[in-house]
Amino acid sequence: MAVHEHPHRHHGFHLPFRGVHRTASTAGPAVSASTDTHSLRAYSFASLRLLTGFAFLWAFLDKTFGLGYATPSGKGWIDGGSPTKGFLSGVAVGPVESTFHDWAGADWADALFMAGLLGIGLALVSGITLRLAAVAGTAMMALMWIAEWPPAQHLSDGSPSMSTNPFVDYHVIYAAALIVLAAVSAGDTLGLGRIWAQLPFVRRHGWLR
Repeated sequence: MAVHEHPHRHHGFHLPFRGVHRTASTAGPAVSASTDTHSLRAYSFASLRLLTGFAFLWAFLDKTFGLGYATPSGKGWIDGGSPTKGFLSGVAVGPVESTFHDWAGADWADALFMAGLLGIGLALVSGITLRLAAVAGTAMMALMWIAEWPPAQHLSDGSPSMSTNPFVDYHVIYAAALIVLAAVSAGDTLGLGRIWAQLPFVRRHGWLR
C-alpha cells in the first residue's frame, strides 16, 4: 500500500510547484517594466535639472561678460555695469516699488544676485546641494515675482501692466521646478548627488543634500 500511495503523493506536489514557477516566470517582465519606468523618471528629472542649471549659469555669464543677449556687449559686470540696476530701477508696480529703486545698482545687491545665479547654476549642473539651491532659488524668484507684481492690471502711472496671469508666471514655475528637483534627489542621476550624499559631513547635515 505504501508503495502504491507514494507516486500519488509525489504527483500531488507538482501542481503548486508549477504554479510557483509560472508566477516567478511572469514576474520578470513586471520587474523589468518597473525598472524601465524608474530609469525614465530619473533621467527625465536629471534632464530638467541640467536645463534649469544651464538657464541660471547662462544668465550669470551673460550679465558678467556682456555676451550681447540680455546684456549688451561692453556693459557686463566686469566692464563696470550693474546686473540689477536696469531691472530694479525699471520696477513700476507693486507694494515695494520704491524699495527696489533704492536697491538698484547697489554693490551688495549686485554681488548677492550674481552669487545666487552662479551658486544655483553650479548646484543644479553638478547635482549637489540641491536643497540649498531650492531655498535660495525660491527666495530669488519670490523677489523677482514681487518686482514684476503679476496681480496688478495697471502700472503706477495707470498704463496696462500686460500681466497675463495674476499669480503663475515663469518665476513661480522656476521655483516649483527647483523644489521638485531637490525633493526627488534629481542629482543622483547624471550628477554627483549620490557621491555627495555619502560624504560624512553631508550625512550628518541632511540640509546639505
